[in-house]
Amino acid sequence: MKILGIGIIAFFLFSLQRRIYQKLWSRNLKVSVTFSQKGITEGEEGEIVEVIENRKWLPLTMLKVKFQTSRNLEFADNPGSNTTDQYYRNDIFQIGGGERITRKLKFVGKKRGYYHIKNIDLVGADLFLTSEQVESMSTNCYLYVYPRMYDSKEFRMSLQKLNGEVIVKRHMLEDPFEYRGIREYQPYDDMRSVNWKATAKTGALMVNQKNYTAMQTVRIFLNTEDTGVLKKEDGVEVSMRIVMGLTSFFLAQGIKVAFYANGRDVISGEWVKIDGGAGAGQQDAIGRALARIDTAKQPWSFVELFEETVLNDSGSTITLFVSPNGYDDFIGLLTRCKEKELTYTWFYPYATVEKPVVSDAVIDHVQFLKLRR
Repeated sequence: MKILGIGIIAFFLFSLQRRIYQKLWSRNLKVSVTFSQKGITEGEEGEIVEVIENRKWLPLTMLKVKFQTSRNLEFADNPGSNTTDQYYRNDIFQIGGGERITRKLKFVGKKRGYYHIKNIDLVGADLFLTSEQVESMSTNCYLYVYPRMYDSKEFRMSLQKLNGEVIVKRHMLEDPFEYRGIREYQPYDDMRSVNWKATAKTGALMVNQKNYTAMQTVRIFLNTEDTGVLKKEDGVEVSMRIVMGLTSFFLAQGIKVAFYANGRDVISGEWVKIDGGAGAGQQDAIGRALARIDTAKQPWSFVELFEETVLNDSGSTITLFVSPNGYDDFIGLLTRCKEKELTYTWFYPYATVEKPVVSDAVIDHVQFLKLRR
């Protein structure tokens, strides 16, 4: 009888704790999953922070925190996860009453993109792990992985050439009645700008620095159209890295950069337009726009979107195209640029053994960039 009595009491206590956990396990349980940074560059390390707070006296012998993100975020340790098209994370915790746990998960952003964690699943159990309860919660956790900046010997040489064009245009825009300082003479300076008094004082040629009648702007147009039989996915991705390299180069010189692209935004579905701006904020804005371009969706027609914008050049801008394809309508637009005597450069990344063949009408404006595996 004593054994039977002990068994009945044990069964009662077991059933009681089970009912208590079923009712109270998620009460005053706070769980958050956040990226510690809002943006990183391809190949850089990022971090997800999981915070679990059990604001009640009831301990949780097992708590599973599950969420889903992209396989392009490569975690340093991945116990309990399965990798398919998505990355399924399943972390297990044991937490006492009134306790807080913080866990940091390191990962590497392997590919450009916009990554969003929308839901977290929580799985709790009773003291003896004999029953589980599930609860879902929504979250708004996102990360931008910017394209890394393209770099090659040919690209650096083309940037030096562009820098010369910037210098020439700056002199064309100078206002002879507005001065902003004095500096040392450079080989490209006009001798008429020499300040002879300052030269006599310093013993070195000094020139007057003039303000500009208009702020110079570089316009970058990205064409992601890829309608050929053989897709050029690598070329499209490299094109975005080229845009990042161009943006960084000109912003570092205090030049405004505007950016346009016919790729579809993964959130809005619209094409990209970022008006001219300068500073670190502009670099981030263009990086975010590139991260959100969805190459799996058909882009807008480049010529239909941007022909009017391209041909309406005020003369104070430098126009740059980045495109891994030279389709007829695009070449036609560049030909019309030449007919209107508009200055432009087309950055053309390619992966074939030989350089692509392009029309004689535009060949002088093309900067070929060989993709290296």
